[in-house]
Amino acid sequence: MKKTIYTMLASVTLTLAACNSQPIAEQTPVKKEIGVQLYSVRELIGNPELFAKNQATVLPQLAQMGYTAIETANYKDGKLYGMTPADFKACIEKAGLKVLSTHTTRGLSAEELKAGAPSEETMKWWDECISAHKRAGLKYIVIPSIGIPKTLKDAQTICDFFNEIGRRAKAEGIGVGFHNHTAEFQKIEGKVFFDYILENTNPEYFFLQMDVYWATRAGASPVEYFKKYPKRFRLLHIKDYAEIGQSGMVGFDAIFNNAEKAGLEHLIVEMEHATEPDIMAGMKVSANYLSNAKFVKGTYAK
Repeated sequence: MKKTIYTMLASVTLTLAACNSQPIAEQTPVKKEIGVQLYSVRELIGNPELFAKNQATVLPQLAQMGYTAIETANYKDGKLYGMTPADFKACIEKAGLKVLSTHTTRGLSAEELKAGAPSEETMKWWDECISAHKRAGLKYIVIPSIGIPKTLKDAQTICDFFNEIGRRAKAEGIGVGFHNHTAEFQKIEGKVFFDYILENTNPEYFFLQMDVYWATRAGASPVEYFKKYPKRFRLLHIKDYAEIGQSGMVGFDAIFNNAEKAGLEHLIVEMEHATEPDIMAGMKVSANYLSNAKFVKGTYAK
């Protein structure tokens, strides 16, 4: 009898040990607020035609994986993925997701840079853009890129432009920021352009959405930037070479352990490609990694 009991206890112990040793990607995900940049699934819903065809399948799948909000990457002529702002908002919410932010821009022409100010036409475009995204319920507009200026004079014109967009958007309850790649870490007349943006935009009107992968690739330390420019990084693009946390290139634990200093309000996953058989499988690996990482909080919303 005792032998039987010992055998049963040993079996239970081994079973529990096996359960506790599951890889992160196989554990039951913990519910957290995790945004997703829809550019990640551009092959499936990256333009109005694909969106209309596949959104009813793709968006609910993203929600089931643990993503809770979306960042858009297709705005044109007052519409998001070919839909009116109200219809787009309803579509996203029907899938169990929230609308959070967008990547869109109209930059400065060579003539505007030379003049040192945007044209009335450019600012009219931005007023319409802000209005459309307000109707869609988005909280943030992020400028995804801009041509690297050749002089600090032009860099200042760009920063003044950013401040004006931010001022107009704030009046409508929307935050405006800028997203980096690697080019922004090059120097212009001895000054790193990314630093120049941080030092010459008004924190009241403008924030930075640091893409932690591209910053790391440029040789910059996200954490050092958080320390040097605290509270300026309201959004972060959480990105890796492929699936989040798989390359070992990006120090995600240090990044999230310094989230308060950064001023983080929302994290957004972006994937350029996947090592998994398809992008949706890769998106699930990324969601599970963040959901089960103890250093990632459930929410950063203020």
